[in-house]
Amino acid sequence: MKKLFLGLAVTAGMMTFAQEIQTQETKTVNPEPVKKEKQPIRFGIKAGGNSSYFSEQKLSLNNQKIGFHAGVLVNIPLSQKFSLQPEVLYNQLGARNVISSTDVTTGDTNIKTKSDYKTTMNYISVPLMVQMRPTERFYVEAGPEFSYFINGKNSGNSTISTTTGGVTTTQSVTNSEDINKDDINKFNLGLGLGLGYDITDNIGINARYINSLTDMRNHKPEGTEPLNHRTFQLGLNYKF
Repeated sequence: MKKLFLGLAVTAGMMTFAQEIQTQETKTVNPEPVKKEKQPIRFGIKAGGNSSYFSEQKLSLNNQKIGFHAGVLVNIPLSQKFSLQPEVLYNQLGARNVISSTDVTTGDTNIKTKSDYKTTMNYISVPLMVQMRPTERFYVEAGPEFSYFINGKNSGNSTISTTTGGVTTTQSVTNSEDINKDDINKFNLGLGLGLGYDITDNIGINARYINSLTDMRNHKPEGTEPLNHRTFQLGLNYKF
């Protein structure tokens, strides 16, 4: 009887040992998936170029005002796929080939003025982008951009034609003048759409289009369409 119990005990021990070995081999062949943790909050800087024009203009290379943007950002992960990225940027907008004309007649004298100038408008902008990552390094983004007008300038050429008694004289004038802040709507709301790619863990590239939703003029003339900014951005960012 003792030999029987001893034999059963040895058999049970061997079976238990064999089962443990098989379980360990199964875990080795089919390891449990490693859970990806949400990334930490990261701060960074960004800078790049702007290409902008006004909504009343047709999209053309001749109308594009080249400027720049630069500032800071913070990337706040919400989940493995989504993150929130607020930014604070110095943002240079505007347009080229902005044409205006006047035609005034006083008595026998007619004065026609035609101006072709470049407009530069400087803002402090706060984009608030929601980013979604289909892959680890590539993302698409969308969100509002809030801007505050700082200052601006018009510079270009004016042609003045004066006609008196059938005789016309023409003169060209180069001018540069500051934009009257009272004529500009200080606050501007835009909508941004973009995409980006993280080249490394720290360096990334980003492209964005911002469509302004607010008329930039403080007083919109009756019967006119809203005057908005249209801006393309391309830049680099560095996250610490």
